[in-house]
Amino acid sequence: MIFHLAFVADWDAAQAPGEYTVSTRGASLADVGFIHCSTAEQWRGVRERFYADVLAADLVLLSIDPTGLDVRHEPPAPGAEELFPHLYGPLPVSAVTGTAPVE
Repeated sequence: MIFHLAFVADWDAAQAPGEYTVSTRGASLADVGFIHCSTAEQWRGVRERFYADVLAADLVLLSIDPTGLDVRHEPPAPGAEELFPHLYGPLPVSAVTGTAPVE
């Protein structure tokens, strides 16, 4: 299982087309080339570093089954040692096995 923090509005907008294409806050899949994801151990740190100023009510944690998806574990920046899952291609809504409010 991998995870992605999403704005509720972006996740809601993905329902009709059946795919989610937001890479990270303020950037699309087309902008970045992949969707930033996290492991169970990483997503809270991502929340603290990049979404600290966002109300919890505006975010949702997506639980993603990576089976059949092009997921690559890569460093978030050159020289970084920690690897994060990056999803290359749009996220099918059907690959999201659950959503949870963000505390």
